[in-house]
Amino acid sequence: MIGRGSAVLAAAILAGSSVLLVRPAAAAPPGPGQQQQQEKRPVAEGYGGAVATVDLDASKAALGVLRRGGNAIDAAVAAAATLGVTEPYSAGLAGGGYIVYYDARHRRVHTIDGRETAPKAMRPTSLEGIPFDDAVTSGLSAGVPGSVAQWELALRRFGTLSLGEALKPAIEVASRGFTVDQTFYDQTASNAARFKDLTSTAKLYLPGGAPPAVGSTFRNPELADTYRQLGRRGGSWLYGGRLGAEIVATVKRPPVTPGSTRTVRPGLMELSDLAAYRAVERAPTRVTYEDNDVYGMPPASSGGSTVGEALNILQALPRVGVHEYLEASKLAFADRGKYVGDIPGVPLRQLLSEGFAKERACLVGERAIPAPAAPGDPDGSYGPCRAVPPESQKPTPAEGPETTHLVVADRWGNVVAYNITIESTGGNGIVVPGRGFLLNNELTDFTFGPAPGDPNLPGPGKRPRSSMAPTIVLKNGEPLLAVGSPGGSTIITTVLQILVNRWDFGMTLPQALAAPRATQRNTAQTQAEQGFIDRYGPELTARGHSLVLNPEIGAATGLEFLGGGRVQAVAEPVRRGGGSALVVSGHR
Repeated sequence: MIGRGSAVLAAAILAGSSVLLVRPAAAAPPGPGQQQQQEKRPVAEGYGGAVATVDLDASKAALGVLRRGGNAIDAAVAAAATLGVTEPYSAGLAGGGYIVYYDARHRRVHTIDGRETAPKAMRPTSLEGIPFDDAVTSGLSAGVPGSVAQWELALRRFGTLSLGEALKPAIEVASRGFTVDQTFYDQTASNAARFKDLTSTAKLYLPGGAPPAVGSTFRNPELADTYRQLGRRGGSWLYGGRLGAEIVATVKRPPVTPGSTRTVRPGLMELSDLAAYRAVERAPTRVTYEDNDVYGMPPASSGGSTVGEALNILQALPRVGVHEYLEASKLAFADRGKYVGDIPGVPLRQLLSEGFAKERACLVGERAIPAPAAPGDPDGSYGPCRAVPPESQKPTPAEGPETTHLVVADRWGNVVAYNITIESTGGNGIVVPGRGFLLNNELTDFTFGPAPGDPNLPGPGKRPRSSMAPTIVLKNGEPLLAVGSPGGSTIITTVLQILVNRWDFGMTLPQALAAPRATQRNTAQTQAEQGFIDRYGPELTARGHSLVLNPEIGAATGLEFLGGGRVQAVAEPVRRGGGSALVVSGHR
């Protein structure tokens, strides 16, 4: 077994990830409309600011803001709004998200919670008995959107631009169009069956009855107009105004295609729910690992608490390898499921305490703990190892590549890590007629029940528990890393694995993002990419792990601050079609 910080393990992991790290062959000359795609690069280093997103147009939007003197918050909002155009199945103004922000002037980390909320009429039983797929494509799954309120709060507190100014790059992309790539085509095609059952969605995303062809130009003039009006009128147009009324009407009377046999349930949202919505600043989570201060999102996100607890468990172990990574994640997920949600009294301080981590870490042995492992007792009184029997197996919810993550840094040293989402790929599938954007299905993140005592049961005004984990790491009070990913509950394990790859396995940040992944979320089987199975399958199987293939886990972005003002921006080289990293200048 390889120990903490071993170069041997780093070399072994990189060997196992050769499929992802191989340099691509020279590309054929670009065809019509494909020149932009040829400019997309997963790694960039330089000065004056940096950005990494999954999409070239979004990265260019952020970079343009930085070059015109905007700061990291300005650029992050511009990129997020642009992703609502080019990555509309993952992000949009009718979604929500979490921002973790490092304020260089005051050397302080802030978070802004823009998570969607349940309508006042929602009850713990509102989702009971409804098949998951039916709940997704319905008005019932749509949460009160948080993104626009979050953008306005972020710009007001930390930005320099107005909302209208920040939306201009997205308006331009929506008006002139963008080149359809394979990922956009595939995501449209995989949603085509339900999109065709909704008139407004079919009109926008299935022109002529089929997904837009790869290489074609896709325009969204309705969304461009919506953004223009939003910039002029402000968030009140959505939160209680005309746009909000149109959203509510769509939720209550989904535009089902005549003759469709799909059951599309109406939702519970009222205009008063929109008027009552607020984005909220919250204190970040914080743990220290290898002398690095790791900051993340507090509840109702479980990202900061679960990543943080797993890091604490690893810190308490004498060595860290892939077995230990999986076991720490398993235990932290057991505690997440028991204690974390949008409820009073989440024992966050104890979940992230050294004593609790040591009590949990002593359960990690040479063989895998039977899963699902039972939760611990974060009661503040910790002693010798407490062996607990495994819990009965619970069904694992379906996971997908939904959500998106971006990172931005500016010339002044401010840093943003930002997850934005509409939940499932394509949200609830319903485009608001004439407005050019999809609604979210965030309320399917609640536990459907019956589940007495579950902290994540739905309720009026509650925010469904999230796994989004935008993360900023400081060393001696200065930014060191910023990282995050999409992927449902695999977000937590992706962020954790990237940090372990970087610190314990000696990888560079590009290597840490590209290396093959595995995700253990307190389930009987560990999902893993093929490269991980090839490298570690025999060893981990011998130690009691059961690996099952997940072809693609996450689509991360990250920044590393290299000293002297130099920043390395990193996106995926392969996953989800590869991402885009850009810097303001390659030279000082």
